[in-house]
Amino acid sequence: MTPLGAVFRPQLPPERLRSVAQVADEAGLEELWLWEDCFSEGGISTAAAALAWTERVRIGVGLLPVPLRNVAVTAMEAASLHRMFPGRAILGVGHGVQDWMGQVGARVESPVTLLREHLLALRALLGGERVTVDGRYVTLDDVALDWPPEGPHSGVLAGATGPRSLRLTGEAADGTILTAATNAEGVRKARQLVEEGRAAAGRGAGHHPVVVYLLTATGPDAAARLRAELVAEGLDSVPDLGVAGDAGAVAKAVDRLVEAGADRVVLQPTADEPDPEGFVRFAAEDVRPLVP
Repeated sequence: MTPLGAVFRPQLPPERLRSVAQVADEAGLEELWLWEDCFSEGGISTAAAALAWTERVRIGVGLLPVPLRNVAVTAMEAASLHRMFPGRAILGVGHGVQDWMGQVGARVESPVTLLREHLLALRALLGGERVTVDGRYVTLDDVALDWPPEGPHSGVLAGATGPRSLRLTGEAADGTILTAATNAEGVRKARQLVEEGRAAAGRGAGHHPVVVYLLTATGPDAAARLRAELVAEGLDSVPDLGVAGDAGAVAKAVDRLVEAGADRVVLQPTADEPDPEGFVRFAAEDVRPLVP
């Protein structure tokens, strides 16, 4: 069965999260995803709160921008979530939106190099290793976590869009997150690039999960809201991007992404979604039964 999720968008105030998370939990949705967009909610703080307010729903963070974070702090926070809420936290990192990174003085010359160094160090720390590294951006001197995760966890996912970043996720991450600007053909191409990265790094064994956001609108004005968001984001020329309609139409769009290589799909409401709790309930109660 393909895991299905929904996004709590950062256009909503953080105090709205409790209600949305509890609806997701009660309705049986598998995953609720949060974003650490500048300059909105913090990813770790909101994830911890959502996990504490709920009992079973998995909480994903996609993404934590690594230029803002010392890798040791990222590892400490991730390990704490994995230990306090076993099997329920999913964390993804990325190189961040470069304009935002520039605004806070964190923009680096090579975002891909930083992401690679961060991923390798973070996965080693969460694996219980003692790490010494002197990289271009990441420096650790005999660092190990006192409380690394116990038992299996989701690993470290990474967001990517371009070919270099996608190959990097295959090389150095435990999974890949694709934005809602990715249609089915984009998923196929991304999967190929990820596998190229895995092969180059000698990581042939095992499966590399791919998470895809699907821009979704439902209700009487769904088509207009979807169109407006695609135009606003400059994505209206991308074929077969997003879906507007009832549960059947959304389920078919999910199936297309899965057939193209997605392992789980996260429904992303439009920024002007009028009923976030209702959207989450729609995903869980109406769409979920139609997705194999």
